[in-house]
Amino acid sequence: MADTTLDSPPAATAAKRQGAKHEHRWWVLAVLALSQLMVVLDATIVNIALPTAQKALDFDSDQRQWVVTAYSLAFGGLLLLGGRLSDLFGRKVTYIAGLVGFAAASAFGGAAQNFGELVAARAIQGAFGALLAPAALSLLSTTFTDGKERGKAFGVFGAVAGSGGAVGLLLGGVLTEYASWRWCLYVNLFFAIVAIIGAFTFFGKQGPTGTRPKLDLPGTVIVSLGLVGIVYGFSSAETNGWGEAQTIVSLALGVVLLIAFVILESRVAHPLLPLRVVLDRQRGGAYLTVALTGAALFGVFLFLAYYLQTLRGYTPLQTGIGFLPMPVTIALTSTLIAPNLLPRFGPKPLIVVGALFGAAGLLLLSRIGLDSNYWTTIAPGLIVLGLGMGNVFAASFNTATAGIDPRDAGVGSAMVNTSQQIGGSIGTAVLSTLAADTVTRYLSTNGNSRSAQALAQLDSYHTAFLTSSGVFVAIAVIAFLLLRWGRLAPQGRPAQGQDEAAPVVTH
Repeated sequence: MADTTLDSPPAATAAKRQGAKHEHRWWVLAVLALSQLMVVLDATIVNIALPTAQKALDFDSDQRQWVVTAYSLAFGGLLLLGGRLSDLFGRKVTYIAGLVGFAAASAFGGAAQNFGELVAARAIQGAFGALLAPAALSLLSTTFTDGKERGKAFGVFGAVAGSGGAVGLLLGGVLTEYASWRWCLYVNLFFAIVAIIGAFTFFGKQGPTGTRPKLDLPGTVIVSLGLVGIVYGFSSAETNGWGEAQTIVSLALGVVLLIAFVILESRVAHPLLPLRVVLDRQRGGAYLTVALTGAALFGVFLFLAYYLQTLRGYTPLQTGIGFLPMPVTIALTSTLIAPNLLPRFGPKPLIVVGALFGAAGLLLLSRIGLDSNYWTTIAPGLIVLGLGMGNVFAASFNTATAGIDPRDAGVGSAMVNTSQQIGGSIGTAVLSTLAADTVTRYLSTNGNSRSAQALAQLDSYHTAFLTSSGVFVAIAVIAFLLLRWGRLAPQGRPAQGQDEAAPVVTH
């Protein structure tokens, strides 16, 4: 049930006051989608540029992971704090602060003269991204409250979230090949400047909602350290192995701290993450869906990119172009199909069917060979996967923020990003380990010739795709068992006897 200890306006009144029917709401969506694209593509755009940056700044290969890890540690560790700060100080203020800081860090990174400066810039990017991403999603949630319009808005936002990684690969390939690796960071300035102008032009006044609660400092420290431990532990497992002391200690410490955080949040007066946010059946199911989807999708972005470049000889630009069928299909599905189905049938069937499409798409990709035709093997798999992901992202992002108390919109939105970040970290580590084990087993029985090495790599990609396909089947089963049938309740109007995000059940 919703907490009533704070004096705040009803959700519907607050949503209206936040500008749900503001004449510029579609421009607000465009601005938020642009900033979300900037944050999402930054997780992959730098990967394409890393080899060139390594050569230019002269750092070792074993240091290269820190350019990626520094961003993910700061981003994943500070997301809940960033979400709560937007609840405390206002979403617009937090959003613009995140944009300004992200742009400044990008400029610093683009101008980096050594490895240390580049890593520092990536960490600062992640920290301001943790301010920006939850504020953007909570602004979207409080701006669009009408069911049909909300479905369209979250369809667009879900399309960006689901396809941003592939767009990053394409943009990174273009910039690295025709400009410089530094432009993979400088490009964020253009995104940020346009978004800042849009925020000042189209956003209404966005102050704190109701009585401002105190910041839960012990909870902030504990959960931030816990999330950093989890993200770092999985990053360490990917590069150093699961048996290394730093992997075991990081994961164990992260788990212990997160358990302590849950216990603390159930006892403090002003929790950083009110447990009502995650214990709601619909939202909890949506968070779990986002986490598992993030884990499974890395099987596509990571291993398909390896396949195209190492076994097929694609350039970075050709690799990015090769991914295009997926983001295009996600965009079409999220904006044309999901918005029409979600208000009529609710999130459960969309997530279940979408996850099964995802599983089918990865099964198609698992058929790749050393000389497979792109148009008969890779493109069909990406299209089927995109059809599924368009429905999953649009439905799960909408469900994760539907009907949430305006006081908790920021931290509730942060949980979506946190789930995606943790899921991606787990997916990368687990799939990398399974792929490496597959290569080792294949070579131990088939020799170490050049052809055997190529076939071993191919077998490892098959393993990754099949495992990710299994994850999507698990998502479908979990969504079928956990989510309720029926449409989502209108924003700010919970179904009778249910928490504010419970659906209106229609039989």
